[in-house]
Amino acid sequence: MDNIASNICSPGDLITTDPAFMGGHGIYTTENNKYASVVGYVTKVNNLFLVQPIKTRYIGDVGDVVVGRITAVDTSRWRVDINSTLDAMLPLTSVNLPGGELRRRSEEDERMMRHYFVENDLISAEVQNVHSDGSLSLHTRNLNYGKLGQGCLIRVSSPLIKRQKVHFVNLPCGVSIILGRNGNIWVTSTSIQESSRKNGGFTPLLKPVSLNERENISRICNCIKALAKHHVLLYDTSICTAFEISKQYQIKEILDPKIAQEIAEKTEIQLAVDS
Repeated sequence: MDNIASNICSPGDLITTDPAFMGGHGIYTTENNKYASVVGYVTKVNNLFLVQPIKTRYIGDVGDVVVGRITAVDTSRWRVDINSTLDAMLPLTSVNLPGGELRRRSEEDERMMRHYFVENDLISAEVQNVHSDGSLSLHTRNLNYGKLGQGCLIRVSSPLIKRQKVHFVNLPCGVSIILGRNGNIWVTSTSIQESSRKNGGFTPLLKPVSLNERENISRICNCIKALAKHHVLLYDTSICTAFEISKQYQIKEILDPKIAQEIAEKTEIQLAVDS
């Protein structure tokens, strides 16, 4: 970008003058110059520039990791709120049965659906299909996915979640994060996350969490909120950097507007230096 200091742009801002680059959603072209047509986050994919609106509903892609909440139990499927225009569907055939058993689903399995997931349960899943009306189908055929128990849910604007190869992150401080592409972030203890994977993702582990783990979880949560407030892309490196910078402050001080801005600015500077 030629005239933009950060990844935030306003309508009319110049994105690039290089004719080798193409403009995608949120960009218009005048005399080979690319300009933003909406307020949003500028992203670059190979030779393509995009502007994602700051406030937008999640539009899913196949393979996206999402964190959602069960809203209803229907016949042979669950409805899941994933911050999209329509509820996603999680078919009974797209979940692993307890114990990882592979077989055809029966009427007995349908009657047992409420033993797996019920209304208001938080789950992690992956987008399996995108239908013509924009609705999504999910699956949890992986021990990484399933019901979420002890932890904290943070909701941010979905474009702030940077697309990565891995959205399940274990931080050195003993905290695990699921960076849902739909803007829902799950923060929990690594020991709890690892134990939950062993029981098939249906029975969340409930156990005491040490004071040090709780403090680290709280610090990570506040760092994520500070970065999101100042429109810093969220991924493993940015969160780890903000965590280290925040150590000079008490946990509750991170949410102070001036301190949150300072942490976000220092994080962006450090990320620019490291890149």
